[in-house]
Amino acid sequence: MGSNIDKGIIGETEAVNYLMSKGYKIMDRNYRTRVGEIDIVAVKSNILAFIEVKARTSLNYGYPYEAVNRQKQRRIYSASLIYIKHKNILDYQIRYDIIEVFLKGDKKINHIKNAF
Repeated sequence: MGSNIDKGIIGETEAVNYLMSKGYKIMDRNYRTRVGEIDIVAVKSNILAFIEVKARTSLNYGYPYEAVNRQKQRRIYSASLIYIKHKNILDYQIRYDIIEVFLKGDKKINHIKNAF
């Protein structure tokens, strides 16, 4: 597998396909603000999920979710507030998820709901 950017693109594409297969509607991908970026914004029922995707080919550096530290969580949270205000979102429950994508062999996806 190529660079980390390639892994990220493949991981996000796998995550989007997974979410759509589970009935989510993808609202945005790679939503950038001055404070941070949100990989995927998706809706299912009355839940608006802000999703961080972490892809790995091995566990040499730990589980993917472990890379979403407090600082990264704060950036995602701050970016989500901008998103909510910019899109004038009122009637959704907000949730913060992590999707781990394991790229080696058979691709495996682990969706951690309410991760933070």
